[in-house]
Amino acid sequence: MKAHEGIYIDGAWRPAAGQDVIEVVNPVDEQVIGTVPAGTALDVDTAVRAARTAFPGWAATPPAERAARLAALRDVLVARKDEIAETVTAELGSPLPFSQAVHAAVPIAVAASYAELAAVHPFEEKAGTSTVLLEPIGVVGAITPWNYPLHQVVAKVAPALAAGCTVVLKPAEDTPLVARLFAEAVHAAGVPAGVFNLVTGLGPVAGQALAEHPGVDLVSFTGSTAVGRRIGAVAGGALKKVALELGGKSANVILPSADLARAVNVGVANVMSNSGQTCSAWTRMLVHRDRYDEAVELAAAAAAKYGDRIGPLVNAAQQARVRGYIDKGVAEGARLVAGGSEPPRERGYHVSPTVFADVTPEMTIAQEEIFGPVLSILRYTDEDDALRIANGTVYGLAGAVWAGEDAEAVAFARRMETGQVDINGGRFNPVAPFGGYKQSGVGRELGVHGLAEYLQTKSLQF
Repeated sequence: MKAHEGIYIDGAWRPAAGQDVIEVVNPVDEQVIGTVPAGTALDVDTAVRAARTAFPGWAATPPAERAARLAALRDVLVARKDEIAETVTAELGSPLPFSQAVHAAVPIAVAASYAELAAVHPFEEKAGTSTVLLEPIGVVGAITPWNYPLHQVVAKVAPALAAGCTVVLKPAEDTPLVARLFAEAVHAAGVPAGVFNLVTGLGPVAGQALAEHPGVDLVSFTGSTAVGRRIGAVAGGALKKVALELGGKSANVILPSADLARAVNVGVANVMSNSGQTCSAWTRMLVHRDRYDEAVELAAAAAAKYGDRIGPLVNAAQQARVRGYIDKGVAEGARLVAGGSEPPRERGYHVSPTVFADVTPEMTIAQEEIFGPVLSILRYTDEDDALRIANGTVYGLAGAVWAGEDAEAVAFARRMETGQVDINGGRFNPVAPFGGYKQSGVGRELGVHGLAEYLQTKSLQF
């Protein structure tokens, strides 16, 4: 076990105000692998003051120079990609190949995209006789989750820095080690002191202090809808801008003309990926009644193949929560065709890949975000019925549509109330906007739309 000391403020590692620490636990074997300081409201205040002081200089830095710092950051992350993957595997429990392919590679791609964008983005535009200036909003309070611990950090910090903002980051308490590695990378990339600051700490202490701080101009939060609602209320009371990326209950709609085997197999893989700890996971599979039984058989077989290939959930509370949802699914009359609530191993926070059939739209497992490797398969009678079911939750983050022709899938996707839809297995695009409708959030991340969140407009009238 390693005691990681200090928090990163104003370009240096310094002791936290208090003596409390957070233990970091490996979810595979439940062993404590390290500790980090539990930052307090005083630490947050110190970090915000540093960011405030650094803001004018960074905002005035030419975009080409900001782009150069982001390119240097990308290069450091590339150089340390193996270490990133190993760190995420240790604190999140994800299998190493997945950590390499996703937890390390995706944030590197996002950092690269903002290095390019910062260099070419027009920070002023014409509107008739006026010139419109796009200026950085100020100090950003970034509060990130544990499920994609580096990607979510980069998806906030990179566009904020590209825009000319300064940042105070409060990472999730379950996965603070990769955030510390990121702070080291920022330092090595030559980002000026105070532009990026890191305070590790508990959500209700450091996170709340950051959201409430009068020196923060924008709060960017990714996490549960319940916490997002509280942050939105606090920020709204202070007339602060918020960007909230919250929960999801995404529908995977398989139209009758689709390649059923491919749609089901990719759909199961999507839900089991990262042990189901993905806000945009397609946790509801919608299948036409004429092909329903075949789809259930295919999904059960696909889930059974995963076995031990998925990692554990992040902690004991998450494991208990997911097992509770599985028991609720059984109690409400859904049919278990793979997995179940019994842990597959004695140690670690594991949950078996689980598939439910005969799920109806009003069941708890079809309405609430489970955040584990649990798939619900629902039947529909026609396209209007499928659309009603797909749109019939409070969420609208992502989704998928499968059909024989892309045009047919696109026509259905246009009617879905959701922020992102994959057409016939479309791949992740690091410059496409990501974010939700309804209670899935406010604002967008990634690409030009993600950059726009950190900018405010000023009109010069001539």
